Amino acid sequence: MAGPIWALGLMSGTSMDGIDGAALLTDGVAIQGFGPTRFEALGEDVRCTVAKAQGAWPGAAGVAEAAAAVDQAHGAVVTYFPTVQVVGYHGQTLAHDPGAQRTHQAGDGALLAQTCGKTVVWDFRTADLASGGEGAPLVPFFHHACALTVGLEAPVAFVNIGGVANVTWVDPMQPRPEVPGALLAFDTGPGNALINDLCAARGLGAMDRAGALAAGGVVDEGLIARWMADPYFERPPPKSLDRNHFAPVLDALDGMADADAAATLTGFTSASISAAARHMPEPPSRWLICGGGRHNATLMRMIAARTNLSVDPVEAVGLDGDFLEAQAFAYLAVRVLRGLPTSGPSTTGARLPVCGGRVSLPEV
Repeated sequence: MAGPIWALGLMSGTSMDGIDGAALLTDGVAIQGFGPTRFEALGEDVRCTVAKAQGAWPGAAGVAEAAAAVDQAHGAVVTYFPTVQVVGYHGQTLAHDPGAQRTHQAGDGALLAQTCGKTVVWDFRTADLASGGEGAPLVPFFHHACALTVGLEAPVAFVNIGGVANVTWVDPMQPRPEVPGALLAFDTGPGNALINDLCAARGLGAMDRAGALAAGGVVDEGLIARWMADPYFERPPPKSLDRNHFAPVLDALDGMADADAAATLTGFTSASISAAARHMPEPPSRWLICGGGRHNATLMRMIAARTNLSVDPVEAVGLDGDFLEAQAFAYLAVRVLRGLPTSGPSTTGARLPVCGGRVSLPEV
């Protein structure tokens, strides 16, 4: 097999805070090195343009404007990584409906390839959906590589808490991610999105920074129990969610004090993450948290209390929780170039392991 190459992964999550760029040295199987990283906050004009198109499908009003803004913002990040050989471009998810076999990520990889002069791998989800998969989550194959890289020896749960939270159960004793029993992955439920939306709607800023607001509130366990009755939580994985699936729960918080509302939403996120263990082949030895949610100290405490296990940021094993998803798309880009699977039955529900992604070459 060809040797390792430097790849750049670009990721802008459903929380719409900004773009993560991360370089990775890999042959598509093992991780040979972690490279530089960069975060670029989305300008308010870009954020508003993208927010207006949330939930929209191609051709709808505002989608073209959102896609143009997304392409331009991501192209600017690529300029900081002049030596990478390939770019993994996730784009910005606007809508996701796996039941109807459709997903919509704004962003044109072919256009990005021309503007940045590099090979771009993009549209990672469509092939998985066509194979009967959910099209998400796509990071699990990289989680498996990370578990091997840091030398884990017992089953572990990687939890990414972005707008939506997802979990990957990894058995690091399995040599390849597509081997049956190596992985199980699915969206657990809400991540930061509901908390962020509450804060924005009440004029409290873009987020509950460090969980300070929730720390002073009282959790309404009755509301959480009602929300946890959603049929989604009983569905066997693999499974995935749209960012706004649980948005109606915000209506139940009208009239509730800010701190109590934030605490209850934070409790809901922690309860849904904890409940994910019921679907795992065996209990994880520990929970490793990545994504913006690991900076929320109140959320981290609540997860630990509900799981009764060690809950740590991925930095505890030498990984970078701010850029793990971006690194994943660098890794997946190289796998696509080399014809290796990027998802499979145990991660997305696809009928067979799928090599998903389109490759766009720059004009010479």
